Amino acid sequence: MAVQVLIPTPLQKFTNNEASVDLEASSVDGLIDALELHYPGIKGRLCDEAGKLRRFLNVYVNSEDIRFLDHQATPLKDGDEVSIVPAVAGG
Repeated sequence: MAVQVLIPTPLQKFTNNEASVDLEASSVDGLIDALELHYPGIKGRLCDEAGKLRRFLNVYVNSEDIRFLDHQATPLKDGDEVSIVPAVAGG
């Protein structure tokens, strides 16, 4: 099942400067693995040593925050759009 992934600018160096990539995955966890398979090194920017998404990243599936769904186990279906959004802080 093809899923469109929107890549934030700081991570586009891993995706050959592509802002959007299409990958096959049935869950957010599977998508992270697919990203790493096609774009080596990106998983280390997305996840900590335990494989959990880093705290400063927000991930949305069709505009729904995965923290309010099933986190990394959130299922994906053909045509879904996944957005990876770095958290912004300031003061």
